[in-house]
Amino acid sequence: MVSEIRLIPYQTEEILLDSNEVPKGVEMVQASSLWEKGFKGKGITIAVLDTGCDLEHPDLQGRVIGKRNFTDDDNGDPAIVTDKNGHGTHVAGTIAASKNNVGVTGVAPEADLLIVKVLGGQNGSGAYEWIVNGIQYAIDQKVDIISMSLGGPQDHKPLYEAIKKAVSKGISVVCAAGNEGDSNDSTDELSYPACYNEVISVGAIDLKRNSSYFTNSNNEVDLVAPGENILSTYPGQKYAKLSGTSMATPHTSGALALIKQFGQHAFDRQLSEAELYAQLIKRTIPLGNAKTLEGNGLLYLTAPELLEDHLQEKEITLMS
Repeated sequence: MVSEIRLIPYQTEEILLDSNEVPKGVEMVQASSLWEKGFKGKGITIAVLDTGCDLEHPDLQGRVIGKRNFTDDDNGDPAIVTDKNGHGTHVAGTIAASKNNVGVTGVAPEADLLIVKVLGGQNGSGAYEWIVNGIQYAIDQKVDIISMSLGGPQDHKPLYEAIKKAVSKGISVVCAAGNEGDSNDSTDELSYPACYNEVISVGAIDLKRNSSYFTNSNNEVDLVAPGENILSTYPGQKYAKLSGTSMATPHTSGALALIKQFGQHAFDRQLSEAELYAQLIKRTIPLGNAKTLEGNGLLYLTAPELLEDHLQEKEITLMS
Protein backbone atom coordinates (compact mmCIF):
# COMPACT_ATOMS: atom_id res chain seq x y z
CA MET A 1 0.00 0.00 0.00
CA VAL A 2 1.51 3.34 -1.07
CA SER A 3 0.82 5.87 1.66
CA GLU A 4 3.47 8.57 1.67
CA ILE A 5 5.26 10.96 -0.65
CA ARG A 6 8.04 13.31 0.36
CA LEU A 7 10.31 16.13 -0.52
CA ILE A 8 12.92 15.02 -2.97
CA PRO A 9 16.10 15.19 -0.83
CA TYR A 10 17.87 18.49 -1.28
CA GLN A 11 20.93 20.20 0.14
CA THR A 12 20.98 23.44 2.16
CA GLU A 13 24.21 25.20 1.15
CA GLU A 14 23.95 28.51 3.02
CA ILE A 15 21.45 30.65 4.94
CA LEU A 16 21.70 34.44 4.63
CA LEU A 17 20.10 37.27 6.57
CA ASP A 18 20.11 39.68 3.65
CA SER A 19 20.33 39.81 -0.12
CA ASN A 20 19.96 42.29 -2.96
CA GLU A 21 20.42 40.69 -6.36
CA VAL A 22 18.81 38.89 -9.24
CA PRO A 23 19.84 35.28 -8.50
CA LYS A 24 22.30 33.71 -10.93
CA GLY A 25 19.84 30.99 -11.87
CA VAL A 26 17.23 33.56 -12.89
CA GLU A 27 19.88 35.32 -14.97
CA MET A 28 20.99 32.03 -16.55
CA VAL A 29 17.54 31.25 -17.97
CA GLN A 30 17.46 34.75 -19.50
CA ALA A 31 14.30 35.86 -17.66
CA SER A 32 15.22 39.53 -17.98
CA SER A 33 14.92 39.29 -21.78
CA LEU A 34 11.16 38.89 -21.40
CA TRP A 35 10.92 41.40 -18.54
CA GLU A 36 12.39 44.01 -20.88
CA LYS A 37 9.58 43.30 -23.35
CA GLY A 38 6.97 43.83 -20.63
CA PHE A 39 6.33 40.16 -19.76
CA LYS A 40 6.73 39.45 -16.05
CA GLY A 41 3.98 36.89 -15.53
CA LYS A 42 1.15 39.30 -14.76
CA GLY A 43 -2.24 37.58 -14.78
CA ILE A 44 -0.77 34.06 -14.62
CA THR A 45 -1.41 31.92 -11.52
CA ILE A 46 0.97 29.18 -10.36
CA ALA A 47 -0.06 26.69 -7.69
CA VAL A 48 2.91 25.75 -5.52
CA LEU A 49 2.25 22.31 -4.00
CA ASP A 50 4.90 22.08 -1.31
CA THR A 51 5.60 22.57 2.41
CA GLY A 52 3.70 25.85 2.66
CA CYS A 53 5.16 29.34 2.61
CA ASP A 54 6.30 32.20 4.83
CA LEU A 55 3.53 34.62 3.87
CA GLU A 56 5.26 37.44 5.76
CA HIS A 57 8.42 37.35 3.66
CA PRO A 58 8.89 40.85 2.19
CA ASP A 59 9.86 39.52 -1.25
CA LEU A 60 6.55 37.66 -1.56
CA GLN A 61 4.22 40.49 -0.56
CA GLY A 62 1.47 40.95 -3.12
CA ARG A 63 2.29 37.69 -4.88
CA VAL A 64 0.14 35.24 -2.90
CA ILE A 65 -3.53 35.33 -3.90
CA GLY A 66 -4.73 32.25 -2.04
CA LYS A 67 -3.71 29.44 0.32
CA ARG A 68 -4.89 26.06 1.53
CA ASN A 69 -3.48 23.46 3.89
CA PHE A 70 -4.20 19.78 3.18
CA THR A 71 -1.76 18.36 5.77
CA ASP A 72 -2.33 17.52 9.44
CA ASP A 73 0.01 20.31 10.58
CA ASP A 74 -1.63 22.87 12.88
CA ASN A 75 -4.46 20.42 13.60
CA GLY A 76 -5.30 20.32 9.92
CA ASP A 77 -6.48 23.94 9.86
CA PRO A 78 -7.01 24.61 6.12
CA ALA A 79 -6.15 28.31 6.54
CA ILE A 80 -2.66 27.82 8.05
CA VAL A 81 0.18 27.18 5.57
CA THR A 82 3.17 27.81 7.87
CA ASP A 83 6.34 26.48 6.26
CA LYS A 84 8.09 24.40 8.92
CA ASN A 85 10.73 23.15 6.48
CA GLY A 86 11.77 26.10 4.29
CA HIS A 87 11.52 24.29 0.96
CA GLY A 88 8.16 25.73 -0.10
CA THR A 89 9.17 29.32 0.65
CA HIS A 90 12.36 28.86 -1.38
CA VAL A 91 10.47 27.44 -4.37
CA ALA A 92 7.89 30.25 -4.23
CA GLY A 93 10.62 32.90 -4.33
CA THR A 94 12.34 31.39 -7.35
CA ILE A 95 9.03 31.45 -9.19
CA ALA A 96 7.74 34.90 -8.31
CA ALA A 97 9.68 36.99 -5.76
CA SER A 98 8.84 40.60 -6.60
CA LYS A 99 11.21 42.81 -8.60
CA ASN A 100 11.46 45.67 -6.12
CA ASN A 101 15.22 46.35 -5.83
CA VAL A 102 15.44 44.57 -2.47
CA GLY A 103 16.00 40.92 -1.66
CA VAL A 104 15.83 38.58 -4.63
CA THR A 105 13.76 38.49 -7.84
CA GLY A 106 11.90 35.47 -9.18
CA VAL A 107 11.65 34.35 -12.79
CA ALA A 108 8.08 35.71 -13.07
CA PRO A 109 8.06 38.62 -10.58
CA GLU A 110 4.47 39.70 -11.30
CA ALA A 111 2.86 36.24 -11.37
CA ASP A 112 0.29 35.20 -8.76
CA LEU A 113 0.93 32.33 -6.36
CA LEU A 114 -1.58 29.89 -4.90
CA ILE A 115 0.10 28.28 -1.90
CA VAL A 116 -1.12 24.69 -1.47
CA LYS A 117 0.47 22.95 1.50
CA VAL A 118 0.60 19.21 0.81
CA LEU A 119 3.74 18.25 2.75
CA GLY A 120 4.02 18.69 6.51
CA GLY A 121 6.38 18.63 9.44
CA GLN A 122 10.02 19.62 9.45
CA ASN A 123 10.98 16.75 7.14
CA GLY A 124 8.37 17.60 4.49
CA SER A 125 6.45 14.37 3.99
CA GLY A 126 2.81 13.65 3.41
CA ALA A 127 0.06 11.30 2.32
CA TYR A 128 -0.60 10.83 -1.37
CA GLU A 129 -4.19 11.81 -0.59
CA TRP A 130 -3.02 15.29 0.45
CA ILE A 131 -1.29 15.83 -2.90
CA VAL A 132 -4.22 14.48 -4.90
CA ASN A 133 -6.53 16.82 -2.96
CA GLY A 134 -4.10 19.69 -3.56
CA ILE A 135 -4.09 19.09 -7.31
CA GLN A 136 -7.88 19.00 -7.37
CA TYR A 137 -7.99 22.26 -5.39
CA ALA A 138 -5.61 23.89 -7.90
CA ILE A 139 -7.84 22.68 -10.75
CA ASP A 140 -10.92 24.11 -9.01
CA GLN A 141 -9.14 27.45 -8.59
CA LYS A 142 -8.45 27.46 -12.35
CA VAL A 143 -4.69 27.96 -12.03
CA ASP A 144 -2.48 28.09 -15.12
CA ILE A 145 0.48 26.06 -13.83
CA ILE A 146 1.08 23.54 -11.04
CA SER A 147 4.62 23.34 -9.64
CA MET A 148 5.60 20.23 -7.62
CA SER A 149 9.13 19.80 -6.29
CA LEU A 150 8.30 16.48 -4.63
CA GLY A 151 8.31 12.81 -5.47
CA GLY A 152 8.17 9.18 -4.47
CA PRO A 153 9.53 5.91 -5.83
CA GLN A 154 6.19 4.35 -6.73
CA ASP A 155 3.41 4.92 -9.24
CA HIS A 156 0.10 5.86 -7.58
CA LYS A 157 -3.00 5.66 -9.73
CA PRO A 158 -5.09 8.40 -8.02
CA LEU A 159 -2.14 10.80 -8.32
CA TYR A 160 -1.76 9.97 -12.01
CA GLU A 161 -5.49 10.44 -12.61
CA ALA A 162 -5.41 13.86 -10.88
CA ILE A 163 -2.47 14.98 -13.03
CA LYS A 164 -4.17 13.82 -16.23
CA LYS A 165 -7.27 15.74 -15.19
CA ALA A 166 -5.23 18.91 -14.61
CA VAL A 167 -3.55 18.63 -18.01
CA SER A 168 -6.92 17.99 -19.69
CA LYS A 169 -8.06 21.32 -18.22
CA GLY A 170 -5.12 23.11 -19.89
CA ILE A 171 -2.93 23.28 -16.79
CA SER A 172 0.82 22.73 -17.20
CA VAL A 173 2.21 20.43 -14.47
CA VAL A 174 5.92 20.86 -13.70
CA CYS A 175 7.77 18.31 -11.54
CA ALA A 176 11.30 17.76 -10.22
CA ALA A 177 13.05 14.85 -11.93
CA GLY A 178 14.56 13.66 -8.64
CA ASN A 179 17.92 13.62 -6.87
CA GLU A 180 18.75 9.92 -6.85
CA GLY A 181 21.11 10.21 -9.83
CA ASP A 182 24.36 8.24 -9.98
CA SER A 183 26.13 10.29 -12.71
CA ASN A 184 25.55 7.41 -15.15
CA ASP A 185 23.22 8.45 -17.96
CA SER A 186 22.61 4.82 -19.00
CA THR A 187 20.89 3.87 -15.73
CA ASP A 188 17.35 5.00 -14.97
CA GLU A 189 16.34 6.57 -11.67
CA LEU A 190 12.58 6.92 -11.50
CA SER A 191 10.56 9.31 -9.36
CA TYR A 192 6.82 9.94 -9.48
CA PRO A 193 5.05 12.13 -10.52
CA ALA A 194 8.01 13.27 -12.68
CA CYS A 195 7.97 10.01 -14.66
CA TYR A 196 4.43 10.49 -15.90
CA ASN A 197 4.54 11.45 -19.56
CA GLU A 198 1.91 14.16 -19.04
CA VAL A 199 4.11 16.26 -16.72
CA ILE A 200 7.11 18.45 -17.53
CA SER A 201 10.06 16.73 -15.82
CA VAL A 202 12.95 19.04 -14.90
CA GLY A 203 16.52 17.95 -14.25
CA ALA A 204 19.31 20.07 -12.77
CA ILE A 205 22.59 21.64 -13.85
CA ASP A 206 25.06 23.76 -11.90
CA LEU A 207 25.73 27.44 -12.56
CA LYS A 208 28.51 26.50 -15.00
CA ARG A 209 26.09 24.41 -17.10
CA ASN A 210 27.45 21.07 -15.94
CA SER A 211 24.96 18.30 -15.31
CA SER A 212 24.37 17.93 -11.56
CA TYR A 213 25.78 14.70 -10.15
CA PHE A 214 22.49 14.02 -8.31
CA THR A 215 20.00 14.65 -11.14
CA ASN A 216 17.93 11.61 -12.18
CA SER A 217 18.36 10.23 -15.69
CA ASN A 218 15.51 8.62 -17.63
CA ASN A 219 13.61 9.04 -20.89
CA GLU A 220 10.94 11.26 -19.31
CA VAL A 221 13.29 14.19 -18.54
CA ASP A 222 12.09 17.12 -20.67
CA LEU A 223 14.68 19.80 -19.93
CA VAL A 224 17.13 21.07 -17.32
CA ALA A 225 17.42 24.30 -15.35
CA PRO A 226 19.75 25.72 -12.68
CA GLY A 227 19.60 23.58 -9.53
CA GLU A 228 22.78 24.12 -7.52
CA ASN A 229 23.50 26.90 -5.02
CA ILE A 230 20.20 28.56 -5.91
CA LEU A 231 19.51 31.72 -3.91
CA SER A 232 15.91 32.40 -2.91
CA THR A 233 13.56 33.34 -0.11
CA TYR A 234 13.55 31.44 3.20
CA PRO A 235 11.32 31.52 6.30
CA GLY A 236 12.01 34.16 8.92
CA GLN A 237 12.50 36.86 6.27
CA LYS A 238 15.81 35.23 5.38
CA TYR A 239 17.41 33.89 2.21
CA ALA A 240 19.09 30.57 1.48
CA LYS A 241 21.10 28.77 -1.16
CA LEU A 242 19.72 25.29 -1.80
CA SER A 243 20.61 22.58 -4.31
CA GLY A 244 18.42 19.95 -5.97
CA THR A 245 16.09 19.32 -8.88
CA SER A 246 13.56 20.93 -6.54
CA MET A 247 15.32 24.22 -7.29
CA ALA A 248 15.39 23.64 -11.06
CA THR A 249 11.63 23.07 -11.19
CA PRO A 250 10.48 26.57 -10.12
CA HIS A 251 12.75 28.17 -12.73
CA THR A 252 10.72 26.27 -15.31
CA SER A 253 7.35 27.04 -13.67
CA GLY A 254 8.18 30.75 -13.65
CA ALA A 255 9.41 30.61 -17.25
CA LEU A 256 6.12 29.02 -18.32
CA ALA A 257 4.29 31.98 -16.79
CA LEU A 258 6.36 34.38 -18.88
CA ILE A 259 5.90 32.29 -22.02
CA LYS A 260 2.16 32.00 -21.46
CA GLN A 261 1.78 35.76 -21.03
CA PHE A 262 3.94 36.35 -24.10
CA GLY A 263 1.92 33.79 -26.07
CA GLN A 264 -1.37 35.50 -25.24
CA HIS A 265 0.10 38.70 -26.65
CA ALA A 266 1.76 37.16 -29.73
CA PHE A 267 -1.10 34.87 -30.77
CA ASP A 268 -3.97 36.99 -29.40
CA ARG A 269 -5.48 33.94 -27.68
CA GLN A 270 -4.85 31.45 -24.90
CA LEU A 271 -2.32 28.76 -25.76
CA SER A 272 -3.31 25.16 -25.11
CA GLU A 273 -1.23 23.07 -22.71
CA ALA A 274 0.40 21.28 -25.67
CA GLU A 275 1.14 24.58 -27.43
CA LEU A 276 2.66 26.03 -24.28
CA TYR A 277 4.86 22.95 -23.92
CA ALA A 278 6.01 23.37 -27.52
CA GLN A 279 6.85 27.03 -26.85
CA LEU A 280 8.83 25.98 -23.76
CA ILE A 281 10.85 23.36 -25.63
CA LYS A 282 11.48 25.91 -28.37
CA ARG A 283 13.28 27.86 -25.64
CA THR A 284 15.92 25.28 -24.79
CA ILE A 285 19.49 24.81 -25.97
CA PRO A 286 21.37 21.47 -25.99
CA LEU A 287 24.36 21.14 -23.67
CA GLY A 288 25.82 17.96 -25.14
CA ASN A 289 24.68 15.53 -22.46
CA ALA A 290 22.63 12.39 -23.06
CA LYS A 291 18.91 13.01 -23.56
CA THR A 292 18.24 10.88 -20.48
CA LEU A 293 20.05 13.55 -18.43
CA GLU A 294 19.06 16.80 -20.12
CA GLY A 295 16.03 16.04 -22.29
CA ASN A 296 15.82 18.88 -24.80
CA GLY A 297 18.50 20.90 -23.03
CA LEU A 298 18.85 24.01 -20.86
CA LEU A 299 15.91 26.34 -20.36
CA TYR A 300 17.02 29.46 -22.24
CA LEU A 301 14.33 32.03 -22.95
CA THR A 302 16.26 33.77 -25.74
CA ALA A 303 16.87 30.53 -27.71
CA PRO A 304 14.56 31.54 -30.61
CA GLU A 305 16.51 34.77 -31.10
CA LEU A 306 19.81 32.86 -30.96
CA LEU A 307 18.57 30.47 -33.64
CA GLU A 308 17.38 33.34 -35.83
CA ASP A 309 20.75 35.10 -35.55
CA HIS A 310 22.53 31.85 -36.41
CA LEU A 311 20.37 31.30 -39.49
CA GLN A 312 20.93 34.89 -40.65
CA GLU A 313 24.68 34.50 -40.26
CA LYS A 314 24.54 31.24 -42.20
CA GLU A 315 22.54 32.91 -44.97
CA ILE A 316 25.05 35.77 -45.21
CA THR A 317 27.90 33.25 -45.40
CA LEU A 318 26.17 31.32 -48.17
CA MET A 319 25.46 34.51 -50.12
CA SER A 320 29.06 35.64 -49.88
